[in-house]
Amino acid sequence: MYEGYQGLIFDMDGTILDTEPTHRKAWHQVLGKYGLQYDLAAMVALNGSPTWRIAQSIIDSNKADLDPYHLAAEKTSAVQAMLLDTVQPLPLIEVVKAFHGRRPMAVGTGSEHGMADALLRHLGLRQCFDAIVGANDVENHKPAPDTFLRCAELIGVPPENCVVFEDADFGIEAAKRANMAFVDVRTL
Repeated sequence: MYEGYQGLIFDMDGTILDTEPTHRKAWHQVLGKYGLQYDLAAMVALNGSPTWRIAQSIIDSNKADLDPYHLAAEKTSAVQAMLLDTVQPLPLIEVVKAFHGRRPMAVGTGSEHGMADALLRHLGLRQCFDAIVGANDVENHKPAPDTFLRCAELIGVPPENCVVFEDADFGIEAAKRANMAFVDVRTL
């Protein structure tokens, strides 16, 4: 089905790895310290965004006076403590395995580069990907196309010859803006 593409680019959280429950648990733990709440639907709408942007949204909705970068760092630390014990690959990982060694592939994620690298190594999947582009690797995040354009550059494939696998509206918008085909994995 994806043979016509020269390069494959995968979002990570919720697309190839089941990290969402752990992310929600970490947010709940950190926000509880400050007596803050989050709206799950609003958070899901921000999937694919860097953690600091989600933190800013939570701060705004709670009318709190906190530094979004500090709150994001606390959440990242909490998730790191839990994630390696809980993360599991999602069914789409079979596409990754099927194309490993046959097409250049990259991960373009709203997570930090180091976290993505650690998770993929932990699961024995890092060698499947020629490149990782994380939130700290680009200035403009999804829905801007920068993450996926950098992936295409690193794997040496023109954007119009890449397909992006995504589970979030921001990521799909980023793929469109990058002039790339996309697969909304929520419909598979």
